[in-house]
Amino acid sequence: MRWIRALFLIATIILPLWLFFGAAQIGHARSRAARAEALHPAQLGKVNFPTSCSSAAQPTMERAVALLHSFQYQQSEQTFTDAAQQDPHCVMAYWGKAMALYHQLWDFPDERDLREGRKDLEEAGKIGGTTQREGEYISAAAAFYQDDSKLDHTARVQAYSTDMEKLYRDNPKDTDAAAFYALSLVALAEYGEQGSTNRKKALAILDPLLVTEPEHPGVAHYIIHATDTPELASEGLEAARMYAKIAPDSSHAMHMPSHIFTRLGLWQESIDSNIAAIASAAKATEMHMADAHYQTHAMDFLDYAYLQSGQEAKARAVVNDLQTVPGAHHGTIENMRATFEARNAIELHHWKEAASLDVPEIPLRDQGITYWAKAIGAARSGDLDDARQDVQKLIEANDAFDKHEKDMGDKMYPGEGVQQREAEAWLAYAEGKSGEAVKIMLLAAEREEAEHVDSLAMPAREMLGDLFLDLKQPSKALAAYQASLTMSPNRFDGLYGAARAAESAGNAKEVREYYSQLAKIAAPGADRSELQEVKVNLAER
Repeated sequence: MRWIRALFLIATIILPLWLFFGAAQIGHARSRAARAEALHPAQLGKVNFPTSCSSAAQPTMERAVALLHSFQYQQSEQTFTDAAQQDPHCVMAYWGKAMALYHQLWDFPDERDLREGRKDLEEAGKIGGTTQREGEYISAAAAFYQDDSKLDHTARVQAYSTDMEKLYRDNPKDTDAAAFYALSLVALAEYGEQGSTNRKKALAILDPLLVTEPEHPGVAHYIIHATDTPELASEGLEAARMYAKIAPDSSHAMHMPSHIFTRLGLWQESIDSNIAAIASAAKATEMHMADAHYQTHAMDFLDYAYLQSGQEAKARAVVNDLQTVPGAHHGTIENMRATFEARNAIELHHWKEAASLDVPEIPLRDQGITYWAKAIGAARSGDLDDARQDVQKLIEANDAFDKHEKDMGDKMYPGEGVQQREAEAWLAYAEGKSGEAVKIMLLAAEREEAEHVDSLAMPAREMLGDLFLDLKQPSKALAAYQASLTMSPNRFDGLYGAARAAESAGNAKEVREYYSQLAKIAAPGADRSELQEVKVNLAER
C-alpha cells in the first residue's frame, strides 16, 4: 500500500538523514558559538565563584554561574556540562547542572526534571574532597530535589530557602550565596508566602551588594524581580538601568529591565529594552543556545508598551511577527497570539473585534484569555446571549486551568478570579443591573490589588472607572482612574479616561493635566485614534 511505503521511506531513509543532518547542524552551530566565545568572551557580568575544580575548569564554572544568574538556563546547563568534561571531579559542575533545571520564578520542574536533578546531585555525592561551602550548596539543592512525592511546590522552595539561609549565614563574603538566597525569598513571595516581607528581606540583602558588587549579574537581576510590584517598582529603577550594561550578551538581561520600566510607565525605555532583547534572543535560538520563550516573552512586553505609547499599528505588527520566531512550537505561537489579540482588542476598546475573536486550537485551560475578551466585547456590544455563553466558557476554561495547576502542585486560591469577575460585571451592566455590575467590578479590583496588579493587563480598577463613566458618574470614575494610575502609572486608557471624567465633572485644570501627560507618553509616530481628540483639546485650552 502506498501510504505504508511512504512511512517506510520516512522511517528508514528520510528520518535518519534528517536526524543526522539536524544533529550535525546543531553541532556546527554550537561549534561556531564556541569559536566565537573563544575569540570574543561573552559579557555576562563579573562572578567570583571559587570551587575545588581544576584551574582549567574554573573559568568555565564561573561563566556557567553567570549564565545561571541571568536565567540563561539551557546555556548554563551546557556550560556546567562542559566544566564536568574538563574536570570529572568538579563536584560543583553537577550542582550547577541540577540548578539549571530549576527555573526559579518561571516554571516548576516536572517529574522528569526532578529525577534528572536528583541524578546530578547523586553524581556530586560520589565525588570526594568537597569543601564545607560546596557541601552546603549541594545540600541546599538536595533539599529542593528530595525524593518525596508529598512535597508541593511551596514546600520544596521553602526547604531550599532554609538551607540557603544557612549557607548565606555561614559564608558572609560569598556574594553568590547571598544572591541565590535572596532569589529563594523572591520565589517564596511569588508563591504567596509572606510576599511583601520576603521581598523586603531580599532587598535588604541585595541593595548593599549593588554598591559593593555593581557588576554582579545576579544582584541587579534579583533586585528587579524583588521590586516587580506596584508598591516597590521605583526601588528597582537603578538596578534596571544597570542590568543590561552588566550582562549585554544575555537576552534575558536585555529584557528584564522592562519589568520595572513597565511598572513605572516608562514606555520608550521598555520598547528599546525589548527590541534589543528580541534580536538577541532570536540570534541565540538560531544558534541552538536558547529556546523561543526568551523572544516571545520580550514580544509580550513590547506589544503592551506599544499600546501604552499610542502605537496601534506597531502593536498589531508584533502579533504578525510571532510567525517569524525561530524554534517556536505551534502551541506556543497560538498561546501568544491569543494573548496579544485579546489584549489589543480590549485595550483599544474595539468591542466588536473582541467579541468576534477566534478561539485558538489550544487546550481549554489556555483559552480563558480569549473567552474573557469575547465576553467583555459581546457585553459591551449589547450581545447578551453571546456574552452569557462566553462567560460560561470562561468559567470552564478557568476551572480546567485551576485543575491543571493543582495537579502540578501549585497553590490554588478560592473564589472567582479577576478576569471572571470583570466579565461578569460587564455582563451585569449590559443586562441593566448597574448596582450589581459596580459591586462585582469592585470585588475584582480588590482581589487584583490584594494579589498584586498584573503588569501587562488593564487593571480592574481602571475598568471600574470605565464603568462609572458609562453610568454618568464622572466624579467616581475620576477617583477610580486616579487610584489605578497610582499603581499603574502612564497607562494610555487610564490617562484618557481620567481626562474624559475630569471634563465631565467640570475640572478644567485636571483635564489639561491628563491630556498633557497623554501627549507626553505618546511616541512621535503614535496613531491611536484618541490622540486626535487629545490634540484638539490641548489646542483649545
